[in-house]
Amino acid sequence: MLPDVKLQSVGICVKPDQPQVAERVAELEEWLRKRGIAVRLDPQAARWIDGEAVPLEELAGQVDLMIVLGGDGTLLAAARAIGERVVPLLGVNLGTLGFLAETSGDALFDALEAALDGRLVVAERMRIEVTVERRGEIVERCLALNDAVIGKSALSRMIDLETRADGARVTTYHSDGLIVATPTGSTAYSLSAGGPILLPEGRSIVLTPICPHTLTQRPLVLPDSCHIEILVFDTRGGDVHLTVDGQVGIQLEEGDHLHIRRSEHPTRLLVSPGRSRFEVMREKLRWGER
Repeated sequence: MLPDVKLQSVGICVKPDQPQVAERVAELEEWLRKRGIAVRLDPQAARWIDGEAVPLEELAGQVDLMIVLGGDGTLLAAARAIGERVVPLLGVNLGTLGFLAETSGDALFDALEAALDGRLVVAERMRIEVTVERRGEIVERCLALNDAVIGKSALSRMIDLETRADGARVTTYHSDGLIVATPTGSTAYSLSAGGPILLPEGRSIVLTPICPHTLTQRPLVLPDSCHIEILVFDTRGGDVHLTVDGQVGIQLEEGDHLHIRRSEHPTRLLVSPGRSRFEVMREKLRWGER
């Protein structure tokens, strides 16, 4: 359940360029202030009510709870801003799918009442730590809630990615790229590429090749204890890049060495205790509909 800590400050994070949320932001701010809770606004939320804006990275260090009004992309940005801090997120879906932002706009205030009463569950979602090593030096390190994707530009040829798990050679993927996904990310890009659906509370890492040259190179589920190493073996002169959660990108070079491990800092999401993961999947994936 939500930790027995009085909420003294709440941050509001809003999807960019969504003027229709102006009224909702104003209502939310008034609702919180009436209950003696300080409100901090990210720049996108502040613009709609002429409030004082706090950069998202700073906002994450000033609040006890972050309310995210938007879709999964907005929530991923908020999770990245929180970093290693122990700050839960309440995602309110204003998009079209919303696997992460489960709460509907109509249920926002009911969910907040439940949070204040300690009736919402804090679900810990595993993240992976991605490190890029180049010629013996670390050039990038970041956390991923959904996935880390090694891909190429549209006009590039296939790339070769030599992959190891705990030092043992898995294979060399000859493909358009490789997706390394968490259980939460299994319903994102990995699913579109033919990967399996995992329950988000699971402790696994999925390797999903993108358009592999060898059709027997299928998605592989590894335990979360694995240290995954990926060597960018041959780019064939193409444009290869790493993208983390669809938002952070870095150009890769031939010979770059990627290390991927389970992070000790999960993302914490507020969810309803009465809603099963299968109910969410039936709703979002439209299972059973004709």
